[in-house]
Amino acid sequence: MSIHSPVPRPGQADWPSHRILPVIQGEFRVSRDADAVLSTVLGSCVSACIYDPVARVGGMNHFLLPGDEGANKTELKYGAMAMELLINELLKNGALRGQLRVKLFGGARVSSSFTDIGEKNVIFARSYMRREGFEVVSESLGGQQARRLHFRPATGAARLVMLPPTEAPPERLPPRPAAERDPGITLF
Repeated sequence: MSIHSPVPRPGQADWPSHRILPVIQGEFRVSRDADAVLSTVLGSCVSACIYDPVARVGGMNHFLLPGDEGANKTELKYGAMAMELLINELLKNGALRGQLRVKLFGGARVSSSFTDIGEKNVIFARSYMRREGFEVVSESLGGQQARRLHFRPATGAARLVMLPPTEAPPERLPPRPAAERDPGITLF
């Protein structure tokens, strides 16, 4: 599997900076706009950049947790839901399943304070793509550095910058169910 090829920097003719569309944690976007650049910053989270090079449509998701087993994993912060919604939206916009190509990014361990959520996200993303039969054409996963990602959905071009620790997004623990939270009050 190859790492994505170098592409021009934002601001150059091929990467117009005025069309950057952010994709934050728990979101996804799909576009066929030739001038659109989807952008995100990843720590332990993973983004799948999926595109159809023939239909010239693509999209990006940004998920926090795998969520591939168990019940009640219907939020976009979970990889299983983020993948399904992104792929379905691509198909609605003219992509053909057999033509979809995938680039995977993120899954770093940017903090030793928590369990390695990044590794779990990487395992999920690779497993999901293999199970669904999608071709992963490039990836930059794992490690200890956060990443700034720009993705051109109409062409599939990606630009990745490895960030110093000072620019890493904050690691967040997933919220616990209400039944497990300590309300700070003791009832007698």
